Amino acid sequence: MRKLIVFLIVLVILLVVVDRVAAAGVERDLSNRIAAAADLSGTPTVTIEGIPFLTQAIAGRYPEVRFNLGTFSYGGVPVKNLRGAAYDVTAPLADVLQNRPTARAGRVTIAGTLTRATIDKYAPEGVKIGGNGQRLTASGEVTVGVRKVQFNAEMRVEVADGGIRLQAEKIDGLPAQVAQFVSYTIPFKGELPFDVKVTGVKSVAEGLEISAEASDVPIRG
Repeated sequence: MRKLIVFLIVLVILLVVVDRVAAAGVERDLSNRIAAAADLSGTPTVTIEGIPFLTQAIAGRYPEVRFNLGTFSYGGVPVKNLRGAAYDVTAPLADVLQNRPTARAGRVTIAGTLTRATIDKYAPEGVKIGGNGQRLTASGEVTVGVRKVQFNAEMRVEVADGGIRLQAEKIDGLPAQVAQFVSYTIPFKGELPFDVKVTGVKSVAEGLEISAEASDVPIRG
């Protein structure tokens, strides 16, 4: 009985080791595919969620694969800490081992941050962006006619066609009709990885966090 218990313990340990080694191999393969699909110069960090891994590998289906792409330039606009997840990923083990381009995700979500420095870069002259992590504010001095007028305002942030729109509202020091002098758009003219579309934006401590997603995404590499 004692020998049987020892044997079972050793067997479990071996299975765990094999499971982790196999997971590392597939994660490395998916990392290379994601890097190629997203046209990255570096290699992203990839983690396959869920255990045991071998049951997922044998089935060729992974419910959730997380990845971190680092800083990505989107149409000239740097997006920091771009990370995401691919859900319902199909990648038959034989195809992975033979490097066949058949991996596909049912859905991909991505999130990243526009820093305060980036937000300030696109602001109109004389406008300084601030905030408390829940809402952006603007302050400074703008020219109205021949006068320079100081102001404070709250900024509404929303996804606009071709970028992120910062719209001034609750302006102190300026008539509401001249909010156009404070409002502006951060343009996005390129493509995010996997052709995801920006679906949301919110204010965070570091600046603005954007979220994007796409469905039925090939990860061919």
